[in-house]
Amino acid sequence: MPLFGFRKDKKHEQSHIQAQAEMAKATAPGNKGKAPARNFKSAKPASISKAVVTKDEGAAKIGPAMPKGGFSDASDAVVRPRITEKSGILSQGGVYTFEVANGANKPAIAKTVAALYKVTPVKIAIINGPSRRVFVRGKRGVVPGIRKAVVTVKKGEKIDFI
Repeated sequence: MPLFGFRKDKKHEQSHIQAQAEMAKATAPGNKGKAPARNFKSAKPASISKAVVTKDEGAAKIGPAMPKGGFSDASDAVVRPRITEKSGILSQGGVYTFEVANGANKPAIAKTVAALYKVTPVKIAIINGPSRRVFVRGKRGVVPGIRKAVVTVKKGEKIDFI
C-alpha cells in the first residue's frame, strides 16, 4: 500500500524479505549466542602502516613514523588567529592570540608561528577554555571548549593579519 505517494519497488521488498529471513535464522533456537551474518565490510583497515611515505624529487621515499604529538605540516598546530577586542588591544604590545589544535604543545606552536608569520616568539602561554552546556530552542547542547595560545613576540616585530 503506498503511503504519501511512495511505492515500494520489487528490489526493496525482496531485500527486506531476505533481511527478515536472516534475522529469523539468527534468532532460531539452534543459533543461541551467534550474531547474525552481515554483508558489509568493516571500516577498519586490515593493518596500519607505521611508516610515512613522502615524495622527494619524483621518487617515493619511506621515512619513520611521526612521533606522538607531532604535526606533519608547520601550519597544523595553529588553527587560526583569534581576533577579538581584547586580542586587538594586546597586539599593540606585541602579544598575539591564536586558536591551536588540541595536541599542540609550546615548541610546536613556536615553530608554526615563526614559519607562518616570520617572527621570533619569546613567550607562549596556553589556555584551555572549558566546554559549556547550552539550552537553545528547547534543546540541550554543548558548546565545545577552545584551546588558545597567547604568543609574545620579540620587541620590534609585528604580525599583520590583514
